[in-house]
Amino acid sequence: MTALSPFPPGVSVVLVEDDENVRIGSVQALELAGFEVAAFADAEAALARVEADAAAIVVTDVRLPRMSGLDLQARLRGLDPDLPVIVVTGHGDIDMAVGAMRAGAYDFIEKPFTSERLADVCRRAVQARFLILENRRLRAEAVRAAAPAILGHSPAIERVRAFVAAVGPSPVDVLITGDTGTGKEVVARALHDSSGRKGPFVALNCGALPESVFESELFGHEAGAFTGAVKRRVGRIEYASGGTLFLDEIESMPLGLQVKLLRVLQERVVERLGENRPVPVDLRVVAAAKGDLRARAEAGTFRSDLYFRLGVAMVDLPPLDARKEDIPVLAAHFAADSALRLRRAPSVPDAATLQLWMARSWPGNVRELRNAVERHVLGLPEPAATAAPPLPPGSALPDLVNGFERTTIERALAEAGGSVRDAAERLGIPRKTLYDKMAKLGLNRVG
Repeated sequence: MTALSPFPPGVSVVLVEDDENVRIGSVQALELAGFEVAAFADAEAALARVEADAAAIVVTDVRLPRMSGLDLQARLRGLDPDLPVIVVTGHGDIDMAVGAMRAGAYDFIEKPFTSERLADVCRRAVQARFLILENRRLRAEAVRAAAPAILGHSPAIERVRAFVAAVGPSPVDVLITGDTGTGKEVVARALHDSSGRKGPFVALNCGALPESVFESELFGHEAGAFTGAVKRRVGRIEYASGGTLFLDEIESMPLGLQVKLLRVLQERVVERLGENRPVPVDLRVVAAAKGDLRARAEAGTFRSDLYFRLGVAMVDLPPLDARKEDIPVLAAHFAADSALRLRRAPSVPDAATLQLWMARSWPGNVRELRNAVERHVLGLPEPAATAAPPLPPGSALPDLVNGFERTTIERALAEAGGSVRDAAERLGIPRKTLYDKMAKLGLNRVG
């Protein structure tokens, strides 16, 4: 029998059958038809498999030990409502199959069934699953493409955006400073995107590397350069040639390697460990540091010549507490992104939640806000330690609501390609209501 290749690939079949003979026969039939199959004798193991890899369809017998196939279907719907579940019933279980279909099953198969029938139903389910996953991927890309790289309208963030616009297209190296969670890598990526460089954006967290592997990771090595170096390795500097090398937490870089990095910056060449021949590189270096790097240089814990070489173009990122008017914009973006990534219904923070967030302090900055929004999307309560005091004077609720509505509507229009009709459908409001809100907020009618 010639194996058929189900189109498209990449989606596996999770088979749940407690009868060993039926399970073995079904696996053989599906594998001969070209499917990748993971088979289980009970629902609990199958559920764990799907939780680990949702790129799958599920074929489950109704009658199973402990958790039944129908209970498994209900659990899977809670995990992902769009995951195709094919229910296998015995003779006389048609009412049970009808109930499963009403509960959202993709299809059902009655025992005994042929190999062709099993493969045909699975093939259609795999195609449906692939389209669902591909649609989600494209929607997520659209959200990312529609969102500006640097979010917010506060004066502090506008200055950062102006810096990126001015410096981005130039070849100059850049130093970004700011507290943890202020978005240093976001700004580094924005600089890369505006540079016109065709090479990759390569990121390295200097604080996460043991000193013993730092030099090899950054500069690369030749085969035999040290024990365990069995083949040549291209380092991050060389790999980033043509693009941008982002060195986060550069204050953690060992002093001995700082002088080697300085040579790279001055001469644009790199030497691998165990190799004396310099390799030319064409890259921009964007470094990021927490705290005052100049003070470290003056104290001798960071090379002053490297600091001044990097410090030709510098930008200091503001903490979130200094740009609280950007919280509604950031929250709307994070809510849309989290809903797509977590496969949850859109759950935009309401005015009361925004009011609390605007009033509280954010020591973890934008990263902490992102976590708070993700908890909101998941329906989890805020930790007691983050309870907010009353709003300070001047934080008028109408201003918060208007800012949030503006951001949400702008995003819906971007996702809808400018169509007011489609944007109204996405927002779940009548088109006239959307037009009225756009007029109130001074937004252009684009569709």
